[in-house]
Amino acid sequence: MKLLIKKGRIIDPSQNLNEVADLLLEDGKVAKIAKTIPDKADRVYDATGKVVAPGFIDLHVHLREPGVEAKESIETGTMAAAAGGITTVACMPNTDPAIDRSIVVSGIRERARENGYVNVAVIGAITVGEEGKQLAEMGDMAKAGAIAFSDDGRCVQSSRLLLHAAEYLQSFDRPLISHSIDQEFNNDGYMHEGAVSAQLGVKGIPSIAEDISVSRDCIVAGYTGTHIHIAHVASAGAVDIIRQAKAKGWPVTAEATVHHLTLTDEACRGFDTATRVSPPLRSQEHVDAVRQGLKDGTLDIIVTDHAPHAPHHKDVEFTKAPNGFCGLETSVGVVLTDLYHTGFLSLDEIVDKMSCRPAALFHLPGGTLNPGAPADVTILDPEQEWTVDPDKFYTKGKATPYKGKHCKGKAVATIVAGQFVMEDGVVCKK
Repeated sequence: MKLLIKKGRIIDPSQNLNEVADLLLEDGKVAKIAKTIPDKADRVYDATGKVVAPGFIDLHVHLREPGVEAKESIETGTMAAAAGGITTVACMPNTDPAIDRSIVVSGIRERARENGYVNVAVIGAITVGEEGKQLAEMGDMAKAGAIAFSDDGRCVQSSRLLLHAAEYLQSFDRPLISHSIDQEFNNDGYMHEGAVSAQLGVKGIPSIAEDISVSRDCIVAGYTGTHIHIAHVASAGAVDIIRQAKAKGWPVTAEATVHHLTLTDEACRGFDTATRVSPPLRSQEHVDAVRQGLKDGTLDIIVTDHAPHAPHHKDVEFTKAPNGFCGLETSVGVVLTDLYHTGFLSLDEIVDKMSCRPAALFHLPGGTLNPGAPADVTILDPEQEWTVDPDKFYTKGKATPYKGKHCKGKAVATIVAGQFVMEDGVVCKK
């Protein structure tokens, strides 16, 4: 199968490429890039005026399967990813049962091969049942294909246990992903502790909840030499601590979510449960710090933390709602609207932080359009205008703080292994 993509602006920071050219995909691999490719192909796609990039990778996604398919499944979650221009997702282990054994890792990978629309990488749990008491069999899970380990949704409170986990993983060259929020603080509040929470009369979660935990995790990384990746950074203090850790040469990387880059705690004023997330949406000075951290490389990548819930779980009082909302279908549009069209990030920076760097950090195939690489491609129209409508989502979760947002920029095609899985906003049925 040959697919020829003509006259698109190919942006691939992995090879310092930003030019109008043709791209030939053949038998699931990148064949070549050239100013003009005269080869005959099974299909020719005219990408004039569009951006052609290595497939976007989201390293923080909750697919909810096994056990919580009322919220999401591998099928619906990967359809949402395809619709949003994402070619690879990494699924978090807080399922039911938790992804804490090799048989669960193998089962998810097999289900993804059968039912998935995009590539699915699996993240295993650090502790059994994510209970923070006993280390899970991370070695067995690594052998079964787990790319990293996390108790996402919960902080590993025991420093001793986290240290043992980091030491153990040195034999398997896999990173730890830390949900760095001290649970004693986090479990006692519902939104960012600040002026808005005081005015609303809602108990807040202080930014120090992140700072304390991130400090410990960076120290463990420096002490052991194990790669620790800090999830969903949202506080100015955490950004500064990570910056200092990197300056010391410690093996620490970090991510920012789309919502922590684009929303503040002001969004919580209407008590919309879609704005209840962990860590919470923080005040403007924290958002500014997270943005600057992303800009200067302190924070390495952009993720969604896609966390869908059944509608009736979110249709409750603000303080009783679970954390999280669906983000796969809005991430590219919001990033282009709020970070690119405002002049904060260039297209090259966005592609780097949503494709090249995620692949490099977690040793994933993709993240490049070099010949021989997987034929995973995201095609963007930076100028397309559209409005976020949750009723059109493929995900089972419909809660989003971006409902009704007018966006400029959209993924218009998603290609996995040389095959279209989404075109013009419509997911291609398998």
